Order: sequence, then structure tokens, then C-alpha cells
Amino acid sequence: MKRQRIGLSEHFTYQKILRFTLPSVIMAVFTSVYSIVDGVFVSKAVGDAAFAGLNLIFPFIMILGAVGLMIGSGGSALIAKTLGEGDRERALGYFSFFAIAISLLGVLLGGIGIAVVRPVAELLGRDASAEAVQNGVLYGTVLLAGLPFLMLQFCFQSFMVTAEKPMLGFLVTVAAGITNAALDALFILGFHWELAGAAAATVVGQAVGGIAPIVYFARRNNASLLRFAKPRFEAKAFFQACANGSSELLSNISFSLVSILFNVQLLRLAGDNGIIAYGIIMYMSNIFFNIFFGFSMGIAPVVGYHFGAENRDELKNLRKKCFVVIAVLGIALTGLSEALAIPFARIFATTEEVFLLTRNGVWLYSFAYLLMGVSVFGSAFFTALNNGLVSASISFIRSFVFQCGMILLMPVLLGMNGVWLSAVFADIFACAVTVAFFLAMRKKYGY
Repeated sequence: MKRQRIGLSEHFTYQKILRFTLPSVIMAVFTSVYSIVDGVFVSKAVGDAAFAGLNLIFPFIMILGAVGLMIGSGGSALIAKTLGEGDRERALGYFSFFAIAISLLGVLLGGIGIAVVRPVAELLGRDASAEAVQNGVLYGTVLLAGLPFLMLQFCFQSFMVTAEKPMLGFLVTVAAGITNAALDALFILGFHWELAGAAAATVVGQAVGGIAPIVYFARRNNASLLRFAKPRFEAKAFFQACANGSSELLSNISFSLVSILFNVQLLRLAGDNGIIAYGIIMYMSNIFFNIFFGFSMGIAPVVGYHFGAENRDELKNLRKKCFVVIAVLGIALTGLSEALAIPFARIFATTEEVFLLTRNGVWLYSFAYLLMGVSVFGSAFFTALNNGLVSASISFIRSFVFQCGMILLMPVLLGMNGVWLSAVFADIFACAVTVAFFLAMRKKYGY
């Protein structure tokens, strides 16, 4: 029997929460698979210098691409709230406007990125080999040419959930991931395009993820809450979406900044091998982070809808049940990471030194997953409540204050082990701050 579609307006049990958010979780995980697929092919078929260059420039790409995530998540919160208020025509106008704005910003930021990619790579890789820096420039230039596709893919991941089409969003992301993997094999192993082939495969995969939703929403249909209509070009709505989604932008910028600081510390302590080990660990970390992130983004439109409908009982229900889910996920992912440390390191490591660095790093870094989801969910929850200030504060304090502070302090105290443990201490402090925000705002929102 075909399962009935779950609507934003329903009462959510644990089963409905998991069913509704699962496509978003898998969608977010598949998005992170792009870089992992590239990493496997590059590390095994091209070499360590190319792999180091890929990891060197990737944080810069993600800073620019995060603008699409900001508008997508913040815009979805505004659209869901507007739907909850019963004004679908205005919601469709906002949706169409945001899609146009993201496309234009993607072209603009991509051009700027190409113009500055070389000095950025030289700055980030000032202690790396010249070959690694040159590979970073090559990989970055190709990905920046396709930046509009990356930004559109990021934003439509949120819009698909708001449209009550999370499964369609999942299928589009899977298609994009399969395209990326197949073209990696063709371009790198078949055509011998090496690092340029990996970058080109990623861009084509992102194009599938960015263009397919445009085709779907351009059709006239009654199966989706959202479709393209006459855009509402409102500066206030645009800036409100940016404010709502600023936490997601801050999270990605800070992730990239933290990655840069990690690279600086690891270059000092272990040279190029340190960057390679960190890149491998980040593949696992990105997957696990995206499980929390996908869950939080999947439930956010539901929170936004009931906020707009002023249904406080359901907000309370969602907050309680989601905290339980986050806690169970934290325990499960920590155990899984510890168990996978050795086989995961073996997949990517090409030397015994890199293997040992990676294995030990995974063992220590894994404890961050116990509490990581609390701040990720908290930020998304307040974004859905259209409270960009609290949401951004959680992201800023977690990412810029605690993570950056710990990566600067812990290696001084504990050396290489301090590099990996910095994430653990950062998430302990971030969890405490997030809980404090939930307690402070409980009367205002009634959750």
C-alpha cells in the first residue's frame, strides 16, 4: 500500500518525524558524497599532491556556495511561515524571487572567486608544496565556474522540503551524486583528465541537482505546495531571508575558517601529511554532520508552519521529540565512528604515516558527535521561528568563538592530540549555550 504524504500542518509523532526528515537526511549525506567521491578517485588515481590541493581550496568554495544555503534556509522559513498564515500566493511570489536572486548571485560570486582563486590558494597554502597550491588553483577555478549550480542545489534542498516534496529532493540529489561518480570514473580513469576531470565531474553533478528542480517547479501542478509564479521583488523579504538564514551562512563560513586553521596547525605539526589526514577525517565528519543538518533542515519547515499558524502545542511536541532523536543519533554516530576508524583510514591513506595520523584523529574526534547535533538543531529551530539573531548567535558562538578558539588553544596544550580534541571541547561549550537559549526563549514562543 502506498503511504500517504505527510503535510506540514499535521501532528507529528516520532514515526512521522523520521519519515518526513529521512529524505532530507539522505539528501544532505549524498551532497557530502560529492567531495568524498572526488577524494577517492584523486587520492588513488592522481596522487597526494592533487588530494592536498583539493582539500586546500575546498573551504573557499564552500564559503561562496553557502550564500545559496543561507537564502534557501532563510527563505524557506519565511515561505513556511507565510503558508502557515494562509497566504499561498505571497509565498509563491517569494519562492520565485529567491530562486532568481540565487541564480544571479551565483554568477556574480563565481566570477569574483575565479578572479581571486590564485592569491587565496597561495595564502591558504603558504606552508604547503608549490604543486599542492597549483592543484588547488586548478580545482577551484573549475568549481567556481559552476558555482551557480552549487548554490541552486543548496537552496532547492530546503525548498523541496517546504514544498512537501522531500522524497523528490532526495531523488534529485541521488541522481546528481550518481552523475558525479560515473563521470569521475570516465574523466579520470577513461580520459585521464586527472584533477581537472574530478572537478568537471563535480560541476556536472551539481548542475543536475540545480537544474532539475527548476524544471519541476516551472511545471503547472497541484501536487506541490510550491511552484514558480509571478515573483515578488521585495527587498524587505530578501533581507529577512538573509537574516533568517545567516546562521547557515555563518556555519559554513566558520567551517571553512576552522578548516583553514586546522590546515595551518597540521602543516606546522605534520606537513602535507597533516592536511591529507584532516581531509580524510572531514569526509567522515561531513557525513555525520550532515545527518544532524539534514534532520534539522527537514523538520524546520514544519516548525515554521506551526509558528505561522500559532500552534504552540505542536511546537512543544516538535521540540521535545526532536531533542530525543538528536540524543539517540549522537550516541549512535559516536559508536559508529569509533568502529569505522581503521577501515575508513585504510580506504584513503596511501602511506603508513597518513594511516596512523588518520586513525588516531578519528578516534579522538569521534566524541564531538555526542553533542554536535544539539547546536545544529538549535540553530535550525530558531531559523524556522524567523529569529535570525538567536540562530546566528548559536552558530557564531559555536563556530567562530569556540571552534576557532579551541583549535588555537588545544594544540598548544596537547600537540597533535589537541588538534583533534578541539572539536570535542567546542561542542561541549556550544551545547551549553544552545540549551541556555532554549530556556531563555521558551516563554516567548511557547515551545
